[in-house]
Amino acid sequence: MQAVKVLPKGQITLPKKIRDHLGINIGDALVIEEEKDSIVIKKGKTIHDIIGVLPSPGIPIAELIEKATEEAMKERAKSGY
Repeated sequence: MQAVKVLPKGQITLPKKIRDHLGINIGDALVIEEEKDSIVIKKGKTIHDIIGVLPSPGIPIAELIEKATEEAMKERAKSGY
């Protein structure tokens, strides 16, 4: 167990030994959970962690976003908003 100090803006520094052991790097997402009188910090997952896991949509992502936006606008027009 290692002690860390909370800085004025609520920041803490994770000790290097722990970051290295858990593979926490600059820019990684962390999840903080409250458990009774404790907090638990876990390495989070982001979209970048699952790239390559999901099948390719077969079209460029920009085109996929454009089509999804067009569909959303059509649905919005139908609903009268």
